[in-house]
Amino acid sequence: MRIVAGSARGRALAGPKATSKHIRPTADRVRESLFNILGQWFEGQRILDLYAGTGALGLEALSRGAMRVVMVDSDREAQELCRTNTDALGFTARVELLAQPVERALAALGKRGERFQLVLADPPYAARVVETVLEAVAKHGVLADGGTVVVEHDKREPAPEAHAGFTQVDQRRFGDTLVSLFRVA
Repeated sequence: MRIVAGSARGRALAGPKATSKHIRPTADRVRESLFNILGQWFEGQRILDLYAGTGALGLEALSRGAMRVVMVDSDREAQELCRTNTDALGFTARVELLAQPVERALAALGKRGERFQLVLADPPYAARVVETVLEAVAKHGVLADGGTVVVEHDKREPAPEAHAGFTQVDQRRFGDTLVSLFRVA
C-alpha cells in the first residue's frame, strides 16, 4: 500500500498482519479511482475517516491538501496502524484518532459541533452497515453543507438510492467492492 498522490505520493503504508481478520485495506487502485471521482485536491477540508483501518483513506486526503482528519476505529490493531502510518508520513499534528465505536464517536463529534466536508466509511463487509452509517451521520449532524458521504461495501450489499435524507449521487464497482457516494437530498 502506498499514498497515490500529493505531498506524500509514493510513500509506503504499514498494513495489517497476514492473520488479521478485522482489517481489509482499500486497494490502491480503488483509492486512486475514488479520489479521481471526488476531485484531486482537498485544500483546507476537514475529513472524517470511519472504520479507519490503516488510515489510508484519511492519509490520502491529507496528502492531497486536507487540513484535518479525524480517524475512528475501535480495533486495537487498526488504531496502532493509524498511529504508525500517521507518524511515518509526518501528519501527526493534523490527525485525531478516536479509539471507540463509530456510533459513539459520531455522537461525541456532533456534540462538539464538528462538521466535515467529506465522510469516508470503509466498514467490515460482513457488518452490512451502509444504511446504519447514513443514519448515524444524519442523526449527529457531522456533515457540512454540500458535503459528501462515501461508503465502501460488498457488492452483495445493496446501497439505497435514498436514505436518511441522503441521495446516492454515484456508485462504482471494483471487483467485489462497491463505492457509493451520497449527498444530502
